[in-house]
Amino acid sequence: MATPVRRHRGGAMQDRPVGWARNPLTEFDQLLSEMSGLMESTVGVAPAVTWTPLADVTESDDAFHVEIELPGVKSKDINVEANGQELVVTGEIKEKERKGVLRRSTRRTGSFEYRLRLPGEIHTEKVNARISDGVLTVTVPKAEVAKPRHIEISETGEGTESSG
Repeated sequence: MATPVRRHRGGAMQDRPVGWARNPLTEFDQLLSEMSGLMESTVGVAPAVTWTPLADVTESDDAFHVEIELPGVKSKDINVEANGQELVVTGEIKEKERKGVLRRSTRRTGSFEYRLRLPGEIHTEKVNARISDGVLTVTVPKAEVAKPRHIEISETGEGTESSG
């Protein structure tokens, strides 16, 4: 059985079948980008909009690992702060000086901010950050109280009698 497909007014088919789940954040992000482009073409200056870069967060027994995509960003343009249970990465991707006419641009520029509230206490003094191949990797060690600890269960023998 074929899946029904919506048609636009011009008769062109949509990429997705009817009922396909859409990501509203992606659509909102696209709308903001289009509005920013409209403002820039009308006023001449794009409004200062802070955006959030894409990231993956993983957890191991002793630390949280955050990988944030920041292609073309230099380490001097990034600020990493850890306070309590929160990790904040801020910075700016500067627009490159171009020669000629820019016909289309879909790359992000301007200020960015990534905030993450971690589920446990962290060692703020031991947070480590490095950037390689456009990916910022931040390792946030867990505090001793937050680390899971395996508790051994001792067994007492019911059949053993003490003599005395």
